[in-house]
Amino acid sequence: MQLGIVSDTHDNTSLVEAAVETFADAGCEAVVHCGDFVAPFSVTPFDGDWSFYAVRGNNDGEWAVQSTVEEFGTYFGEMGVLPVDGHTIAVYHGTSGEIVNALVECGTYDYVLHGHTHERGHEARGDTKRINPGGISIPPAPEPFSVATLSTDTGEVEFHELG
Repeated sequence: MQLGIVSDTHDNTSLVEAAVETFADAGCEAVVHCGDFVAPFSVTPFDGDWSFYAVRGNNDGEWAVQSTVEEFGTYFGEMGVLPVDGHTIAVYHGTSGEIVNALVECGTYDYVLHGHTHERGHEARGDTKRINPGGISIPPAPEPFSVATLSTDTGEVEFHELG
């Protein structure tokens, strides 16, 4: 299965639309947003031909974000666990680096997906892979906005620069 991963879109409508188009072109069957939509209008473009999952980010102050996600997807709150193709995936915004590290190092999850830092990253620690798709480019994050796709069949992670 192709899984789309996005985070920290911060109400940037053009980047949200580019992410949605990228996931559609990649044939994603599911999309995970790791938080920081900011407002409900940034949620609705993700209503697509896939399963949609999201967690709350530290800038998701409008509670209507949750109800908007729940109109077409699954809202986990602060953290969620997603079983996909025999893999166990933890999803967390990433506000606490200590929690991200604990999720990766505990050995319970095959993948830990998070955002918050606006810096894309992919690493393996033991049998767990940590993936941060990136976010809008704000200092100190030097990279343009990117999203990631994960093949749960092969484990291949691909980053797609969109801005």
